[in-house]
Amino acid sequence: MTFRKRLQYFLVKRLNISNKSALMLILEGKIKINGKSIFENIVLNLGDSVIFEEQILQEKKEFFYVAFYKPRGIETTLNRDIQDNLKDILPFKEELFPVGRLDKESEGLLILTNDGRVFDKTLRSEHKTEKEYLVKVDREIDEDFIRKMSEGINILGQITLPCRVEKIDDYSFKIILVQGINRQIRRMCYKLNNEVLQLIRVRIGDIKLGELKPYEFRYYKP
Repeated sequence: MTFRKRLQYFLVKRLNISNKSALMLILEGKIKINGKSIFENIVLNLGDSVIFEEQILQEKKEFFYVAFYKPRGIETTLNRDIQDNLKDILPFKEELFPVGRLDKESEGLLILTNDGRVFDKTLRSEHKTEKEYLVKVDREIDEDFIRKMSEGINILGQITLPCRVEKIDDYSFKIILVQGINRQIRRMCYKLNNEVLQLIRVRIGDIKLGELKPYEFRYYKP
């Protein structure tokens, strides 16, 4: 959920005071944001610290953003009760959560973060975030296959949105989606009598897999 609110509104809710009282605290410089007294009704960010008379109203939070290569055979879950879970292979001391999913037999780019705004921006349909995949199938593909994949396939009772599909060789293609239907590419290929042998996500929005190998990662700044 996106977090951006005026300091005055934050103080009203946090201290259970009136709008007038909240504004007076601000104008008198009694509120410190990230260690500095402020004198105007600024917009707060999720990571800002807010202090009033040595009382911490909101702690400053450091955000981390990681591009991680999820290997094949790992479930995209932090639940340690599930076999082959993601939590057991992550090397981070920070509590990071995955943005989106990759099914167990798929591999490639997974974004990990503790910033809920990234989750919101990436997954909400109105943002139309592109996800790019490299796919290898078990049968030769032709222009008819590429055309049908591009125009949309009826899966799970709906027609998939038009997407960009480009043939790489007789058994491989690149596909760029803005949807996130469960196992979408595998279901689309199955409807065209093709089984996916390998599926690698190589890009989410502006974040690319790059030279990462399975289990490898890099930090980035959004």
